[in-house]
Amino acid sequence: MTTTNAPVDGDKRFDVVVVGGGAAGLSGALTLARARRSVLVIDAGRPRNAPASQVHNYLGREGTAPSELLAIGREEVTGYGGEFLPATAVAAERLEQGDFRVTLDDGSSVLARRLLVTTGLVDELPEVQGLAERWGRDVLHCPYCHGWEVRDQRLAVLGTGPISVHQALLWRQWSDRVTFFQHMAPDLTADQLEQFAARDITVVQGKVSALEVPGDRLAGIAMADGRVVLCDAVIVAVGVTARAGVLESLGLQTVEQEMFGHTVGTHLATDPAGATEVPGVWAAGNVATLTDVVITAAASGLRAAGAINGDLVAEETRLAVAARRAS
Repeated sequence: MTTTNAPVDGDKRFDVVVVGGGAAGLSGALTLARARRSVLVIDAGRPRNAPASQVHNYLGREGTAPSELLAIGREEVTGYGGEFLPATAVAAERLEQGDFRVTLDDGSSVLARRLLVTTGLVDELPEVQGLAERWGRDVLHCPYCHGWEVRDQRLAVLGTGPISVHQALLWRQWSDRVTFFQHMAPDLTADQLEQFAARDITVVQGKVSALEVPGDRLAGIAMADGRVVLCDAVIVAVGVTARAGVLESLGLQTVEQEMFGHTVGTHLATDPAGATEVPGVWAAGNVATLTDVVITAAASGLRAAGAINGDLVAEETRLAVAARRAS
């Protein structure tokens, strides 16, 4: 952990600085602002779900565009006095008096009594020609986010690892036309082949080379041997990396997340309320929990904000008691 005694003249001080302005960050900021805390949200404006056209399974906001949901959230936060800064936080350090100094990409900085990090994840797609360009449109990963929209269509599951088998069986709930492409996945076991056969999931052997996209519509998958298999959507398991570089200067490192015996990404380890191992620093949303969808990310932001406010109240009470005894 970095501690400095550098001067802080000119740095504006907040009760809480929230790093990241997605659903988790906005929810946390709203909760803290309503608790009469001074709050600053630092956000670079690059939400992970920007390629998606709608947010789903968010009760009361079903089908809302991601940009619209964020705009509504920002308006709600500012309505209670919260502030926003369009920037990227690049580092954080603890000062001797206990505050955190957060340094921004333009060299400026702000002070915070507590930090809430909600910076999310970076998706790492397999290297298949055309895949990245269709991400969030007809290249998908979460059936609860997109399954209804491609129900009964021809779904191609791209095999990248052990989790791809689970994906094929899961997406079968939304369509009876699921094809599993072996691609880079391990050889299927006898049990897996039997499960696929029982669920009428077709298996295609061989490497995938590219997506077939005549015009601006996905038509199929091109195989390395020249075959083209028709499909309407591609399902892919992505690797994910936590956007947690801002905390490295505090000595906080990410940890690996395993699923089905396979490493699927990294995240920040927290307690149930979002507290990290660094006192005064909380994390919420996908940076802490890889499987959070928008509504659960928002809930985790609220939960962390409640814990942060409680921590500040405890500190203020201790200081008030000490002052009273000293008077």
